[in-house]
Amino acid sequence: MRNIFAVAAIAVLIAVPAWADSSGIKVDQVWARATPGAAKTGAIYLTVTNTGTTPDTLEGAVSTPVAEHADLHEMKMANGVMEMRPVKSLTIDPGKSVTLAPSGYHIMLTGLKAPLKEGQTVPLTLTFEHAGAQQVTASVAKVGAMHAGEMSGAANPAQGMSHDMSPMPGMSK
Repeated sequence: MRNIFAVAAIAVLIAVPAWADSSGIKVDQVWARATPGAAKTGAIYLTVTNTGTTPDTLEGAVSTPVAEHADLHEMKMANGVMEMRPVKSLTIDPGKSVTLAPSGYHIMLTGLKAPLKEGQTVPLTLTFEHAGAQQVTASVAKVGAMHAGEMSGAANPAQGMSHDMSPMPGMSK
């Protein structure tokens, strides 16, 4: 009987380090922009950090109950034209972070069942090759927001204001 307890204790000690931080994937700064009127598309942005020792891959198919489809997309400039394309997956190397943000990688929501409204939250399931399904919640910022937490000025007049006064490409000062 003593041997059974000893074997069980050793098994627990071996399993605990893997159990304590089994995925190595941390998802934070999850947010979306509010959508105007009858818009049927939206986007969710976030940061994925791999604190593990091996690469992991965010799969392109994502799910949320607020839209018919949620897919990983990339937006980029190609020959002076903004292009948006679906992406099958996105690898996050150990010790690195990948940020999904406006004008870059994002989760594209199509077939919205209702407009995304500022202040609401949106549940989202991300699937990783090794970490498996990760449940996260996106906070909805104002229409046109460029970063998480950007809300309309009702609660805080300074919050959400842009301080970048540089000219847009192709424009002079």
